[in-house]
Amino acid sequence: MPTVLRSRLLALAFAACAFACLTGVFQASTPTARAGGVHVARARLGPPIPNRHILKRLRHGHGHRHKQRHRRTLGERAARVALKAVGVPYHWGGSSPSSGFDCSGLVYWAYGHVGVSLPHSSYALAGMGRRVRHLRPGDLLFFSGYGHVGIYIGHGRMVHAPHTGTNVQVVRLGRSHYGDAVISARRLTRR
Repeated sequence: MPTVLRSRLLALAFAACAFACLTGVFQASTPTARAGGVHVARARLGPPIPNRHILKRLRHGHGHRHKQRHRRTLGERAARVALKAVGVPYHWGGSSPSSGFDCSGLVYWAYGHVGVSLPHSSYALAGMGRRVRHLRPGDLLFFSGYGHVGIYIGHGRMVHAPHTGTNVQVVRLGRSHYGDAVISARRLTRR
């Protein structure tokens, strides 16, 4: 096969793969999750982005690259801390990288690192802060009758400690059952 034809076929195949990946990644026509008076439209969560960009986006203030340094919010700082725990095993009652984490232990640990003392209970956390409809990094997302909590990290993703036998992980809300199961979202602020 001539080199020019081979090069064009390879370029066409690459373009087709890139197109297929992009159209699958940026679909956002999904329903709204409702419960407890909070409506979290999965389309409103923003398009998901590849994992490698999560920390970069948080580091640069969601993509704004101005000469002024972006001052991170309390929630953004807590989300960055929580991302450091990705891969740590789930352990019921755990609240540190050495002992493992349960869902509320991860929140307790991440916010503790930014100077916010919280209870180690998803039910108690559900009464903290204020309800929100538009999510920002650091907002707490509640599931399963308030029996599970995760930290929203932006771009339609959250970090959480799912259950026994898993590790702390990042999930896309729009690509998992968690997106439909959000029952409340709350934002913590320093008083």
